[in-house]
Amino acid sequence: MVNGKVVVKNPTGLHLRPAGLLCNLALEYTSKVTIHFKDTNANAKSILGVLAACVKSGDEIEIICEGPDEKDALTTIVKAIEDGLGEKF
Repeated sequence: MVNGKVVVKNPTGLHLRPAGLLCNLALEYTSKVTIHFKDTNANAKSILGVLAACVKSGDEIEIICEGPDEKDALTTIVKAIEDGLGEKF
C-alpha cells in the first residue's frame, strides 16, 4: 500500500468533468484506488463515490493505492490532480 496527499487546485473542486477524468485514470490500473477526505473514503473508480466526497478547491485529499501497480497508479493520479485534471485555472 502506498499513499500521497495532494491539494485540489480546480476552482470548482472535483465536479463532474474532473471527477470523470480521475475515475477513468484510476480504472487504467488493477490496484484499488481510494480517496480519503475528512471522514470519507471514496472508491476512485466510482464517479458517484468521487462526487459524494464533496471535494472543493483548496481541499487536501489523500490518495491510497493497493495492488500490483500501486506505485505507478499513485504517481500518475497525484500528478494529474496537481495538473488540474484537464482544466485551466
